[in-house]
This record gives sequence, structure tokens and C-alpha cells, in this order.
Amino acid sequence: MPRGDRSGDGTTMTAAVSGRRSEGANPSTLGWSTAYSRRLVVTDLLVIVWVVFGVQIAWLGLWSNLATNSDTNPNDATISYTAVSLAVILLWMAALGYYNTRGDRVIGVGSSEYRLVADASGRVFGLLAILAFLFHVELARGYVLIAFPLGIAVLLFSRWMWRQWLVVQRMNGRYSAKVLLVGSVDTVRHLARQLARQPEAGYRVVGAAVPASRAAELDEGLVFFGGFGEIPSALERSGADTVVITSSDDLPPDRVRELSWALEPGRQHLVVAPSLTDIGGPRIHTRPVQGLPLIHVETPTYDGRKLYVKRSFDVVGAGVLVVVLSPLLLVLALAIRFGSRGPVLFLQPRVGLNGKPFRMIKFRSMVVDAEDRLQEVSTLDRAEGNDVLFKMRDDPRVTRIGGFMRRFSLDEVPQLFNVLAGSMSLVGPRPPLQREVERYDLHVHRRFLVKPGMTGLWQVSGRSDLSWEDSVRLDLYYVENWSMTSDLIILWRTAKAVARSSGAY
Repeated sequence: MPRGDRSGDGTTMTAAVSGRRSEGANPSTLGWSTAYSRRLVVTDLLVIVWVVFGVQIAWLGLWSNLATNSDTNPNDATISYTAVSLAVILLWMAALGYYNTRGDRVIGVGSSEYRLVADASGRVFGLLAILAFLFHVELARGYVLIAFPLGIAVLLFSRWMWRQWLVVQRMNGRYSAKVLLVGSVDTVRHLARQLARQPEAGYRVVGAAVPASRAAELDEGLVFFGGFGEIPSALERSGADTVVITSSDDLPPDRVRELSWALEPGRQHLVVAPSLTDIGGPRIHTRPVQGLPLIHVETPTYDGRKLYVKRSFDVVGAGVLVVVLSPLLLVLALAIRFGSRGPVLFLQPRVGLNGKPFRMIKFRSMVVDAEDRLQEVSTLDRAEGNDVLFKMRDDPRVTRIGGFMRRFSLDEVPQLFNVLAGSMSLVGPRPPLQREVERYDLHVHRRFLVKPGMTGLWQVSGRSDLSWEDSVRLDLYYVENWSMTSDLIILWRTAKAVARSSGAY
């Protein structure tokens, strides 16, 4: 069949459907997800056994007993705490399995895995409390109140350790779904770039199926495996186990349905990627209506309770940091004062919330005439920065102490006073200069819907090493999807990025 010829597409897919069904599928085939899940089962069991029996031995002793408390029969038999511990371990492991905490849809990225582990553990705690109440069993409070919180904490740490290992494997191309992209050339190219940006998500693109007439327009490195009528054979030739369908006029619903029938159950999977990008998980809700999976996308809000909580967090967090870091602030101020001529602080006009200007406070890290020499250094050869942001790894205007401060982002610590004053937030988009704003495209102005931040996604994702497009994409993603949970995660990642001094100059 010629590539891209639609005349036999339906026949090809139907034949593939009947052929696969006659061959028989083997859902139990051991794949990477099954092997990884089995490892999690082992470590989960070890963690729970260690915590439950460890708390029992430390709190009560190995052979301690508890007695049931019944008003009608004061001579109830005693129950061994060891038997209770074994029951708790079995219930806990069953709950972790029942709530699919080891499923390949939740492991690797996002917070779903951690949330499911905590939720399953909490339900075991609740079930144990109900059973103890119904059967009049008085469990030692210390046994319960220590075992479950400690168990959840150690389980989450164990899962986090496994995730670090999995990320390394996926960065090297292992433990990932092998993806065949299907759709129009434009959407396939876009999705391939998006998946390449986050290999730790576990989707490794091995090829694409697009209309044959436009196959030459695919990006270099994206292998063409045929038109839409050759998808079943393209799966075999590419070795892909996952088909990701993007938008295309040549793929009506009935053809997508036929394609899903042609996939081998348990071994090959179908993913439909809608024409949405940079949408956070909590904003997406799926609602099936007459067999149609309707996707509801909540519009972002920038007022109300969330805004007050964020402001309260900023004030408390910045206040605590100012007190804790005050000795460091004093040492840096003295080093700047005696290290070079000029003031200790540098006040620079920046553009903030709703496009209003404010003065951002920084420790001076450059010579006093740095702004006057900007035109001079902008003509020098440099590999950093981009058309909008000016960055130079070895900027001759940076002072000796300034280079040290920039390496660890210490020059930005005085921005805590901007946070207390209300012109900045601890987390938010990068505060731009006015000359940068003048070169913005219209959509980039959405970053002014929230306060600029001392740190943000741009800081923990490469900072000065990012291209302008990536900087904008990360800032807009934060604006559209911000939450207090994401702020806490960004602050944690910022601490690690500052310690590594990555992307800072």
C-alpha cells in the first residue's frame, strides 16, 4: 500500500484487529512498569515492617499483649500486639495496592504518587480506629500515633529515593514508554519538543506517523514510519508500545476507535493529546458524556482566599528569613562597602504587578558605572543570554565580591524587603526591566497578573542558561497554574539550585 493512501486504511486496521485477536494477547508480559512495581512492593513491605515492629518493640516490647475492654465480659481473652502488627502490615500493603500507588500512570513525575500513598495510609489508620472502636479494643495511643505518621514519612522518602533512580534511568532512555506520535506535522513536532523537555516523564519518542505528503517537514531526528493507514505495521517496525494521537483532520473519531481496537491489550497503549499546553493537573477534569471524554479546564483566578494565603505566607516567610539571615546580610554589606567604591545597595527600576514599576533592592555586585558601560559590553562576544535578556558569564563590570554573591544568588537576598513591602513575592515570575517589557509580545504581558518573585520556575529550571522562549513558557505556566503547593516545591528546589550554584552568573 502506498504511504498516505487512504483507500485501504479501514481494511488495514480491520485486518490488524482480527489478526491481533487471533494471535492472542499476553497482558502479563513482564515490562519495565511491572518490574519497577515489584521493586516498590519489596521496599514498601520492608519499610512498613521496620516501622510497625520497630514502634511496637520500642514502645511496648515484642511479646506485649492488649486486652479487649467489654462491659459484658470482663474476662475477655488477650490479643498479642504482634498479631495486631501483622494485621496492620497486611492491611497497609493491601491499601497501597488497591489505591494503585505503584501504577505506571502515577510514578515518576507529579505529586499523585505521594498523594495516593498518604491517602491509602490514612485510610488504614481510619479503618484500624473503627475496628478498635467496634470490638472494644484499647490500642496503646503511642503505638498508633507514632507508627502511622512515621510510616507515611518513611514510605514517602522511600518513594522519593526510587523516583531519583527512575529519573536517572529515564534520562538514559530506559524505563520509558516508547512512543509513536500520530497526527499532523505541526502538532507532532510540537508534542515531540514538549516530551523531549521532560524525559523524566517517561515518554521516549521513537517515531511518527503523519500524512506522507508532508513527511519531509518533520524535524531532524524524528523518524517517519508511514501514513495513517500503516500505523499497526509502524508500531511493529518502530518497536513502540504507546500511540500518542495529536489533532489532525485526517483522523476522525471512527478511525481513532479502529486504531484503539488494533492495539494489543496489555502491551500497547493509546494516549490522546488534546490541543492544550502548559495546563496544570489540578485545573483539568474529565467528564464522560455519551462516550465522549469531555475535558474541563478551569480558568485561573488571581483573587480571593488563595491570594490572602499567599500574601500571609510571603510576610511570615520573608520576616523569618530576614531575622535568620541578618548576620549574613551584615557581613555581605561590610564586604561590599570595603571591597569597592560605591553604595552597598543597588536600587533598580523593575516592572511588577499589573505593569506598575517599583524599585527592586539588591546588593551591589557591579562597579558603580555599570549601567553606563552596558552599551560597551553588549558588543562583546558572549554565548549566554538571548535577544531580550542580556546575560554574560564573565561580565567585566562585576566586582570580586559581586562574582561570589552572584554565584550563590546572595545579591538577591535584600529583595526580602521588597516582599515585606508588598511589591514582590517569594515565588513568582522574573521581575523584568522596562527595556525588556518594550520588546514583549502581547501574550507575554500575562506574567504581570501576579507579583514578580525572588525565585520561580525560571530559577529552578536553568535560570541564565534558559532561552527566552523557555523563560517565557515557564513564567506563563506559573501564572496560569500557581498554587501554594507549587510555591513550596519551587522554594525547596531553589534551595538545592542555590547550593549547586547552577545557572547563576
